[in-house]
Amino acid sequence: MNTQQSMNTRPASAAALEKALADKLRALLQGISWLPEVQVQPNPTELGRTFDLLASFQVPKGPEIQLWVDCRAEPRPAQFPYVALERDFEQKAVRRVRVWVFAAPHISPRMAEICESHGWSWFDLAGNCRISVPGLLHLEHRGNAPVHGRPRPKANLGTKEAARVVRALLSSELLSRPIWTQRYLRSRCEPDVSLGLVNKVVQHLRDEKILAGSTDRGFQVRDPLALLVAWRDAYRLHQHEQLGYFTLLNGWALLEALSEVHAASKGKLLYAAFSAASIQAPNVRQPKTWLYIKEAELPVFEKIVDARPVDTGSNLVVLVPRDDGVFAFSDGGVIEDYPIACTNLVQTYVDLWHCGGRGQEAAEAVLEQRLKPAWRALGH
Repeated sequence: MNTQQSMNTRPASAAALEKALADKLRALLQGISWLPEVQVQPNPTELGRTFDLLASFQVPKGPEIQLWVDCRAEPRPAQFPYVALERDFEQKAVRRVRVWVFAAPHISPRMAEICESHGWSWFDLAGNCRISVPGLLHLEHRGNAPVHGRPRPKANLGTKEAARVVRALLSSELLSRPIWTQRYLRSRCEPDVSLGLVNKVVQHLRDEKILAGSTDRGFQVRDPLALLVAWRDAYRLHQHEQLGYFTLLNGWALLEALSEVHAASKGKLLYAAFSAASIQAPNVRQPKTWLYIKEAELPVFEKIVDARPVDTGSNLVVLVPRDDGVFAFSDGGVIEDYPIACTNLVQTYVDLWHCGGRGQEAAEAVLEQRLKPAWRALGH
């Protein structure tokens, strides 16, 4: 059996990891003052079950509890043993409760989410855990820094090339398609990316159980929210140059000037962040106008808007993008024939999340008011 997937074969390194996980589980349970003696041991072979550790203890005036622990060296969501382990525990008339537990050196938030959605408890070597025996015991702690090196992901979603793939995946066109291929996905990325990069991102997202499908039959997005959050956590707003400008124009005069730049630049000026959200999902008002502008269009913008660069006192925030992908799938907002387009909804969301201030509040408004309803309408 692959030792990256199970500790049952017990080579030296696997046995050491299994012992460390057993010690951590024992320490976690012994931290519960009202629990009596806790026994944690390797799986007795006579049980004939596919798990690694058996933890057992008696609840005062209650049943015996057994934790059946499956240990993994480098856990990824795609390796989760959905059906590999039996669930019929023969508990009908026996005063014994058995619970499946997933254990690893480090368990990511995504891995924890998958465990919980399938009724599994979990813990890692850092002491992060959620061990739940319904009606009898609940032990939960999160936020401890990893004490073991995490396996490197197959793809870095924080790069500009990977961002182009994610934007395409989260576009309404691909979310509405029952299936798609890597070549088709590549054709929808703006600007273009290599097929090798698409393959790398797809494989990573399959490992994370965000995409479903096989190499032969194509793929589809299983969980758009998980994909958005994964991109949000890898995204860095500071990769774009941020400039402050001041203009005396305001109201309709400013709108008309920006509309002229938008048309002259062929869409290379968009409302961004708070300004995009004020159209797409009004929630948080703030006085500055936020824009994405391609660097080559700055002279035209400065002339038409009569804007001058300032270090303080700006009323225009201009983001000069590192990558033209931010202009892809632009959104006209919710007002018909609005003269200036906004960044697409997922771009608005990730930018707001990293803006500071009340940005995360505004991002949640975009998610709840626009993105989730759109996903539900597409069957997600």
